[in-house]
Amino acid sequence: MALIIPAQFKFKPWHLFQTEILPTQLDFVTIRTRKSSNFTSSLAASSFSTIFSHKCYHNKRCLNPRFCYKSSVFSRRASNDEGSIPHESLTSDSDELTRSSATSGDGYVALFVRLLGIDNDPLDREQAIVALWKYSLGGKQCIDNIMQFHGTINLTVTLLKSNSDSACEAAAGVLRVASSVNMYRNTVAESGAIEEITNLLRRSSLSSNVKEQSLCTLWNLSVDEKLRMKIANFELLPLLLKFLEDEDVKVKEAAGGVLANLALSQCNHEILVEAGAIPKLAKLLNTDIEGSKVIRKEARNALLEMAKDDYYRILILEEGLVVVPLIGSAAYKAFKPALYSWPSLPDGTKIEQSSKGPSRYGASELLLGLNIQDQNVNLEEAKTNAIVGRTQQQFLARIGAIEVEDENNINGKSNSSQRFTLLPWIDAVARLVLILGLEDDSAIARAANSIAESAINEHMRISFKEAGAVKLLIQLLDHQNDSVRFAAIRALEKLSVSNYVCQTIQAEGILHPLINLLMKLETYGHLTEMILDILTRILDPDKEMKSKFYDGPVNGSNRGWNAERYSATTEPVKNIADTKSTNSLQTTKVGDLLDSAFFGRLIEILKTPSSNLQRKAASILEFVIADESHIGKIISVDIASGLDAVFQQESLKLAKTVSDSDVERPELLALEVEEAGQAISAASRLFTKLLDIEPFRQSIDSNHFMKLLRNILISNVPLHYKDWVAACLVKLSFFTEPNADFENPISMEVTLYETIPRLIEQIKTSFSPEVQEAAVVELNRIISEGMVDSTRAVASKGGIFPLVKLIESGSDRAVEAGLSILYNLSMDIENQPTLVSAGAIPILRRIVLSQKPYWMRALLLLRTLPT
Repeated sequence: MALIIPAQFKFKPWHLFQTEILPTQLDFVTIRTRKSSNFTSSLAASSFSTIFSHKCYHNKRCLNPRFCYKSSVFSRRASNDEGSIPHESLTSDSDELTRSSATSGDGYVALFVRLLGIDNDPLDREQAIVALWKYSLGGKQCIDNIMQFHGTINLTVTLLKSNSDSACEAAAGVLRVASSVNMYRNTVAESGAIEEITNLLRRSSLSSNVKEQSLCTLWNLSVDEKLRMKIANFELLPLLLKFLEDEDVKVKEAAGGVLANLALSQCNHEILVEAGAIPKLAKLLNTDIEGSKVIRKEARNALLEMAKDDYYRILILEEGLVVVPLIGSAAYKAFKPALYSWPSLPDGTKIEQSSKGPSRYGASELLLGLNIQDQNVNLEEAKTNAIVGRTQQQFLARIGAIEVEDENNINGKSNSSQRFTLLPWIDAVARLVLILGLEDDSAIARAANSIAESAINEHMRISFKEAGAVKLLIQLLDHQNDSVRFAAIRALEKLSVSNYVCQTIQAEGILHPLINLLMKLETYGHLTEMILDILTRILDPDKEMKSKFYDGPVNGSNRGWNAERYSATTEPVKNIADTKSTNSLQTTKVGDLLDSAFFGRLIEILKTPSSNLQRKAASILEFVIADESHIGKIISVDIASGLDAVFQQESLKLAKTVSDSDVERPELLALEVEEAGQAISAASRLFTKLLDIEPFRQSIDSNHFMKLLRNILISNVPLHYKDWVAACLVKLSFFTEPNADFENPISMEVTLYETIPRLIEQIKTSFSPEVQEAAVVELNRIISEGMVDSTRAVASKGGIFPLVKLIESGSDRAVEAGLSILYNLSMDIENQPTLVSAGAIPILRRIVLSQKPYWMRALLLLRTLPT
């Protein structure tokens, strides 16, 4: 025995071990009575346990092997230990005794490492790993003593395959403690710990302690960015998400910590989303988990990292969580509640005052918010939520408790302009509107930008409207800070997408400040585009038609869509037929705001190279010319020069001179041509309506515009944007004298480059047999009239294949017209191979054998084709 047991054990008097020990300390290592051959290891384990218990008596925090998890520092740090679970250090009062006790047990580390060998008895291995786990909790010196023996971690990893929960827990505990030290983290990962832990966590029956230690090991390993890719795999992620619903809170917290660390790497976001992490993490924030702030914090951190991507932010918002900026609790000191005013709805609607006067300290407003869900209060759900959210956030601001918890959780050294949190949408909407009324310019701008990013659907837009955001944002348009104005315009542009909210924006008087801002801009950038977006939604030439869908009767009812969903219950809804339309130019109250300077600015925008700006400016001008009083002003600013610039798009010239193989990125050129087509279509529509005005017709060069429109008609602009070009060209030809310079009449070019391609597109893509029949009959009429190049246009636009398919399954009238067209096409020898490859011969034979009325036409066509 003297040859095996270290010297310090051999000469240590036994009375030194007879120290008073707590009862729980005796259970650290189970001492087994075994044969004489195993007496050495059992005695060594007993001595080692006693020494370690003596040390733990002076440092009680080490009595529980899992206590280091409870007292861990969970804040994320900028060092390499960010997100890890650090080992709990010993107290300063017992440092000297700890060092002496650790020295006493150091001699047994080698013995227990030897007992980890796979050739030893499984019970010996289990006892050894448990003893090493207890010893490793003594501090970094103890960890260093264990790690100095090469292969210790590998032997520990093999014990993760044990059927004993005690052995698995101890092995995972040793790996957890070792991985908390930077220099040993890669050693743990290279030993295959991640793979073995994954296999271990797959077991159907596993104790909570084993889960906790295993997940905490992964938590420590995920601190290393290189190891996150190894952990983030489709085998382990479903297990982590499953443990978020575990009954043990510690297991939930550890799983959330791993996911939060994985989310720190942007490359992991896609795999996390595909695994379904967002709904699981959002559920932890939407539900109140009693007694666990750690899991909520880790879930919030993970979602905030994924929210940096615009698309994933939308997915988070769909789960009912909104990204809200943290501006600091000090900024809310500027909040001054109206103590003596009678409470009103967030959007400014006054509530009928009862006989009892308002409270001196504003308690009546608070109580109104708390009791708004009373059955006697008849309000819409959106208004109710707005009042409840406002009441809660204003109450927190009054008592100084708002953002206090977030400030305690976030490192004070972090940049306040980059801090965010996640709130349920009711609280988030109220918080953002509350920030809009503060005095901090930076906070206001961040809140407005958050509103813009959150207004992605009708529900959120209406929520912000009901919370009173519209009025505050419009007031910010006159703010002295450029960033505040820009953020306010951005938010209003997103909110104006809703037809209902856009009406509120218009009613709040946004046109005057918007037009003033547009007039002051020296350059035409993103700000100009957002202003024009809002103006085009308010000054929309199709508003009259859209109102029939948005505000018209629903299923025979007198209530429109908006009236059905958003009207106040205290005021009866009038019959929509008896209500004067509020969408006309006379009722928009913009007549005084529109002058020659404003029209001149729109003409300048028409001359810019941006197709988007051109399209929006043309749409606004189309709305304005509905009022004859503005015609003279528009003509005086030379609107023809603006139209001329739109019809000469640079992207069309580029697309005409180069082929796709010569362009580095052909998809970008195709996008530019698409945007140019939209601008040209809007300008052509404006031009067509201007041609009804005699002074305008006399002020333009008709032949010049006819040449421009003809060039557009034969260009590669998408077909559906040529409708108004063709209509404008035909209308312009009525007011133009015949010109010998034109090779072909206008009607023929319109037919070749607009009508025939449109009919072929309808035959090819339409799912309606009636539409296909009408299209093929019209196409047959055009070809039967003998127009030059008509058959060539049909073949060049790919009309043979859809026509052959039509004669196989179309109606009798469509088949007869299709056979006539194909017969005319077959007269050109170049088209015959295409007809054969389209499968026309077997179809024609079946038609001939069917003896239907048009079988003779099928026979004539069959004879012309090579067989």
